[in-house]
Amino acid sequence: MDDIFSVETVSLTAGYAKNEIVKELSISVSPGEIVTLIGPNGSGKSTVLKTIASQLSPLSGTVLIDGKPGREMNEKETAKKMSVLLTKKAEPELITCGEVVESGRYPYTGTLGFLSKSDRKISEEAMELTGISHLKDTDFECISDGQRQLVMIARAVCQEPEIMILDEPTSFLDISHKLELLCMLEKLANEKNISVIMSLHEVELAQKVSDRIICIKDGKADRTGTPEEIFSDNYISRLYGIRYGYYNEENGSAELFSSKAEPEIFVIGGGGSAVNVYRKLRRRNIPFAAGIIHTNDTEYFTACSLASEVISEKAFEPVSDGSVDKAIEVMKKCKGYILSLIHI
Repeated sequence: MDDIFSVETVSLTAGYAKNEIVKELSISVSPGEIVTLIGPNGSGKSTVLKTIASQLSPLSGTVLIDGKPGREMNEKETAKKMSVLLTKKAEPELITCGEVVESGRYPYTGTLGFLSKSDRKISEEAMELTGISHLKDTDFECISDGQRQLVMIARAVCQEPEIMILDEPTSFLDISHKLELLCMLEKLANEKNISVIMSLHEVELAQKVSDRIICIKDGKADRTGTPEEIFSDNYISRLYGIRYGYYNEENGSAELFSSKAEPEIFVIGGGGSAVNVYRKLRRRNIPFAAGIIHTNDTEYFTACSLASEVISEKAFEPVSDGSVDKAIEVMKKCKGYILSLIHI
């Protein structure tokens, strides 16, 4: 028997009028799976999500929801299956945050839209899950952009969907709330078997939370795979066309360009002790050398990104006489050195 995916696109071409943005996209999302779209601005991530959410009609191809063509489902059926949070700011007027969240129950209410005790309980649980219970009676217009985002996420949770589609859900959120949101999505996927399809600009977060990643570039899925498959071979730098810095796929950090001139300072580090020193020297435009660092050291890739020269040693190998001689040779040419190690 063939697998039934929560969401599947078959040769989907998405865009506006006759303007094709993303072509021939075929993806499948299983229940309980978190799939993240990443890619440069304007690559078509939002267009794909809007098409999956039935807010745009496919230019060609098909979107299947639980094996059924999305175009055959009416608005209420779709709302029971799928909750959608896109990047456009919600601007409801004269309504409390609690009422915004409760509106997620309307697909389940009768014609008059009256909420039952069960509906209100689900709404309260959604607010508690997203940490906004204290905003229940607050006017939606009187809260911050970050709080609005959390209220809209609570509304999406309140729908009790099988599928959640989120376009840049971490926008407007501080780092604490970003991590809290992603933990919540993981919990919904793992405990409630909800399929999560989202786009993220923070690729380092996509690397940490996603089961699979779809990279959109030049009108197509440029690469699809697990985070381990995507974040390798300097692919992220190529995907985004990074020209003014480096992206460290090992630790998920971006580094600005550093001077690669003849080193003036020799930094003796290791174990992450010198990372802040490297960055401070870069900010002051002082070229430096670093060593002796093992290639499996936590700061090795940062050193390679920022230092003019790195004297390294193979992982788990004792420091060789040759590496020591090389370090001394480079150090003698420098104006000074910085010892960042606490223990030697």
